[in-house]
Amino acid sequence: MSSEDQDRFESAEGSDADDGTTGIDRGTLLRRVAIGGAAVGLPGLGITESALGASLAGGGGNYARHPRWKFAFINHVTTNPFFVPTQYGAADACALVKCRYTWGGSTKADVGEMLNAFNAAISAKADGIAVCVVDKSAFEAPIKRALGKGIPVVAYNADGANSGAKARMAYIGQALYDSGFAMGERIATLVPKGDVALFIATPGALNIQPRIDGAVAAIKQSGKPINAKVVATDADLTKELTAIDSYYLGHKSLAGMFAVDAGDTQGVGQIIQKHSLKGKVIGGGYDLLPGTLKLINQGFLDFTIDQQPYLQGFDPVMQLFLYKLSGGLVAPSNTNTGLLFVTKGNVKPYLTTKSRYEGSSKAQKYPVS
Repeated sequence: MSSEDQDRFESAEGSDADDGTTGIDRGTLLRRVAIGGAAVGLPGLGITESALGASLAGGGGNYARHPRWKFAFINHVTTNPFFVPTQYGAADACALVKCRYTWGGSTKADVGEMLNAFNAAISAKADGIAVCVVDKSAFEAPIKRALGKGIPVVAYNADGANSGAKARMAYIGQALYDSGFAMGERIATLVPKGDVALFIATPGALNIQPRIDGAVAAIKQSGKPINAKVVATDADLTKELTAIDSYYLGHKSLAGMFAVDAGDTQGVGQIIQKHSLKGKVIGGGYDLLPGTLKLINQGFLDFTIDQQPYLQGFDPVMQLFLYKLSGGLVAPSNTNTGLLFVTKGNVKPYLTTKSRYEGSSKAQKYPVS
């Protein structure tokens, strides 16, 4: 271990894992399996755990003591409420494996500010970087520079260009185009014909542009006489609401209003409520802002899509940690955090449960309900 790693080494209660007196290596386990021995087929789970070395080892969980690695998260909208559970997820993972993380980037989806934060993380010798790759090419060179210095890099929430080579080691987040296509298919079942507005906060940003591309493609593929119009708003939540309101007032014949980001989705529901459009204009979109969930329950929005933002903080930490701990043998892997339509039929648990996992509470509590 280098002197630098030694300086960062965390002292923790408990001792290091011993030299195999409480654990068992793969070769030994296989030999025992061959002769019908310990660990496999034992009646007691406790015996199995003991044979496999499930004693505390001082590095969080059952892991050996290790440097207290610091991982840098680079985000495009650092203060957006969508990423509150993402930060809880990162914090919880760090607490679990005794590491640290930083949260930086831009508050307004400024790629230049994100690149500055990314380069600062490299200069600070971060032990790993998780970045929202919201531009198709701007992050490729700095990612390669980080990798060249031995810093593992994963993408989360946004994964850059839809095709072509990518420098990042893995992507953790929703399959964005596919989720947009699924939304477009749902729109085509809800709106038989007419004009539909598709709102997007930051056109071209690759955390949401693939969604709107997918939605437009699905609507076209449906063959229904639906005229879908893409409408840009703003990354600022207050400006989003004004933009949606203004667009509706100029297009009162709309049959539907939908959005591909959290702020616009809540704004769509608020405008439908403001102008008493329930039952006249169908609305829907993405993410789990508290206002959005209430608007679904009240019938002003038909649906929203959950992409599990908590996991988009938790999983990058765990993957970067395992890569460091294993000396690179456990490489980061692509992880789809999923797509779930939240409707009036299943929204109740989201409204009645306050938890870190959806960002509605900072409390550590079990059971959460």
